[in-house]
Amino acid sequence: MIYDRIKALRESCAWTQSELAKKLGITRSSVNAWEMGLSVPSTQYIVELVHLFKVSADYLLGTDAKMVVNISHLREDQQAVVIGLVKCFQKHE
Repeated sequence: MIYDRIKALRESCAWTQSELAKKLGITRSSVNAWEMGLSVPSTQYIVELVHLFKVSADYLLGTDAKMVVNISHLREDQQAVVIGLVKCFQKHE
């Protein structure tokens, strides 16, 4: 579910709930409510979370188990490293 994904993505960035809230311009209690499953982010915040975490909306919403990461913001040499790592892991599946 979305609350699991938000928490996991936040933790993967080593951000506190307060840090994520500040990046979104909301309260820490709002982030906590999302992560506890007490409320869900509005469409506006879903879009912001997608951009912030650089994942697809389908992944964030839990409609697709595949994680898609946008690497277009990286330099070409950095993209090559990421692609190389993915190919390396795919060989070991």
